Amino acid sequence: MKLRFAPYTLKFKRPFSIAHGSRDSTPVVFTRLEHNGMFGYGEASMPPYLGENHDTVLGFLSKAEKIIQQFSDPNEIEIILSEIDKIEKGNIAAKASVDIALHDLVGKIKNKSYHEVFGADKQKNLFTAYTIPIDEPEGIFDRVNEAKDYKLLKVKLGSADDKKIIQEIRNHTDKKIIVDANEGWNDKYFALEMAHWLSERNVLFIEQPMPKENMDDTAWLTSQSPIPIIADEAVQRFSDLEKVKGVYSGINIKLMKCTGLNEAHKMILQARKYGMKIMIGCMSETSCGVSAAAQLAPLVDWIDLDGPLLIKEDYFDGVKFSEGKIILNDLPGIGVTPTSSLSFS
Repeated sequence: MKLRFAPYTLKFKRPFSIAHGSRDSTPVVFTRLEHNGMFGYGEASMPPYLGENHDTVLGFLSKAEKIIQQFSDPNEIEIILSEIDKIEKGNIAAKASVDIALHDLVGKIKNKSYHEVFGADKQKNLFTAYTIPIDEPEGIFDRVNEAKDYKLLKVKLGSADDKKIIQEIRNHTDKKIIVDANEGWNDKYFALEMAHWLSERNVLFIEQPMPKENMDDTAWLTSQSPIPIIADEAVQRFSDLEKVKGVYSGINIKLMKCTGLNEAHKMILQARKYGMKIMIGCMSETSCGVSAAAQLAPLVDWIDLDGPLLIKEDYFDGVKFSEGKIILNDLPGIGVTPTSSLSFS
């Protein structure tokens, strides 16, 4: 197998504010695996807070290439990815790009979509959330209007204006809301008061309300809250599940923080054994990363895969969006085709 990669920078359709700060671009690296004339495509999307960038990903992939060249059968997914994982600690998005490309390639070899391989029902209604960032009232109105086709809104909180933001949204729509506080609430009593207030305003759950280190306070909050408390920053990989069991009601799985589809699927199966709710989410990703994650979407409770809707240029044609729903195709692998603007050196 041969591995090639190409660095790009994604630009957003509009300035995008989150609790961690403002940004208008994010680095991304695309990978391509080749075997017997067939290609598999992957993506590493790297928000700054995860500590990866173009240089770290390209450096890791250069090492991964040497490992991959030792294998002649792409179907040895478990063994290949285990060896890739051993190269260095961290580098999660870089590892995810290899994982996604490998699954795409194997799906093409099998001539099966990966949602079919996973036994996921593509006929299930796959409604994705649409993100409303922290903004001024006029901006919130514009964002809510942009999301008119979507049944579920995701709202970024964690500022001093949390109640004002929710109330402003409620001035324009009664759609169901999920909120992401991005570790923004430090006091458990305040967090519980917010949970009750939000539950009265048709909010389904709260994602990562408190700092991930505050395990005892979060466990208390979860036990008292009228709505589920979902872990995001507190859970990245499979090994984190045991420590969040009983602390959170559920988890948010993202391919870019768990090394890809192989581990994400295992996390779903284990979280179900623990009786936990599951959301599948994304970073600022193109249709490559999101189409990969969407192969798992029928297996989870909530979906937050609006990444391609928020960027100026998508380098892949993949899953489609219709009236707020993700439409999976039956193409083999992860169901993507690169656009003419994407090139590999």
